[in-house]
Amino acid sequence: MDWFTGLVPGGKESFNAFLIIADRLRKSVRCLPCHKEYKSMDTTLLFWNNIISTCGVPKIINSDRDPKFTSEIWTNLYYMLGTKLSFSTAYHLQTD
Repeated sequence: MDWFTGLVPGGKESFNAFLIIADRLRKSVRCLPCHKEYKSMDTTLLFWNNIISTCGVPKIINSDRDPKFTSEIWTNLYYMLGTKLSFSTAYHLQTD
């Protein structure tokens, strides 16, 4: 799970970023349009509405220590759902 930012705003809601989620089990990638200004709660809701509600709860999430994924909101969500957060090395594309 990682962010792709720096896009020219587009669409009705002027999205300027994507939350990219690679699903290793299903061998698929989900690109969720969003705003780079999203805070932790916005990201949590985006993840909940687009991933958990359609694919179920993941057992492990790999992230590169972005504060949007390590905040108290996410930590509590991981705990409640029984998901393990696994940190990768930043800028190491093989593990994102």
